[in-house]
Amino acid sequence: MKYFGKQKKENKTSTEAAKVSLEPVMNANDNLEEDKDPDAGFTCSGCNSEFRLSEIKKNLYVCPECGKHAKISAKRRVLSLADPGTFRRLNVEIPFKNPLNYPEYSEKISGLQDKTGLDEGVVSGVCEIKGYKTVVAVMASEFLMGSMGIAVGEKITRTFEVADKMNLPVIIFTASGGARMQEGILSLMQMAKTSAAVQKFSKGGGLFVACLTHPTTGGVSASFATLADITLAEPGALIGFAGPRVIEQTIGQKLPEGFQRAEYLEEHGFVDQIVPRGEMRDTLAQILKLHEKRRKSWLRLEI
Repeated sequence: MKYFGKQKKENKTSTEAAKVSLEPVMNANDNLEEDKDPDAGFTCSGCNSEFRLSEIKKNLYVCPECGKHAKISAKRRVLSLADPGTFRRLNVEIPFKNPLNYPEYSEKISGLQDKTGLDEGVVSGVCEIKGYKTVVAVMASEFLMGSMGIAVGEKITRTFEVADKMNLPVIIFTASGGARMQEGILSLMQMAKTSAAVQKFSKGGGLFVACLTHPTTGGVSASFATLADITLAEPGALIGFAGPRVIEQTIGQKLPEGFQRAEYLEEHGFVDQIVPRGEMRDTLAQILKLHEKRRKSWLRLEI
């Protein structure tokens, strides 16, 4: 039996083959760092309106007044998307490396691991979104600005490999300042590595949806983040390679208003659709539903 015009691989859905955790993690009642003081105040960086933290949390950290999308943690992002109790982490343990013997790098990583509860700058796992199963990776801007080093590149690559084995779509939320300078050239090599993983996954008929959030810059925007079949973005997200100031100094010209923002990129065909955070779960579920129907129709045709 063929799959999307190619020989269908053996459907290895066991947790052992897919390297998926046996137990669900990150449930709705988990205590996250930003929930410690629900009565604390929250000031919108867009319009300076003030709210109670509990109020802004219910609105997924989007300002009710101006619609400004504040940054949220990777864990909060997963909880806003996955059906309760369905997220199972990919067991990807990457030993820490400091290839340049960068001063205090090890201590910095250890401190961030203790503070965020994450092992690195991306969280990946298998979950269901309104009943549709998918592999999800969420970059963590709270972990060294989601910079892509050896571990992050390896985890992104294995996300595609696991999805390929399980015949599942991939959804990645990007939020990154780019390459991780503490790892030098080895960090830059992750651009080629993750791009190759996307190409291999795509050749196997897999669906890749990228959701670009603020900010998506540097080596991440220049690699897997811009290679998706469908590219979504949150309102106002900064998306680009180099910063506007660097570009202006390089080309000697003033950039257009809103350059590198999601709205400008949608207008020029770089982004397929801008999706507010409160609508993202429904939008992704609709995409997964359409993909599921298409996949089943291809299977029937190829039997």
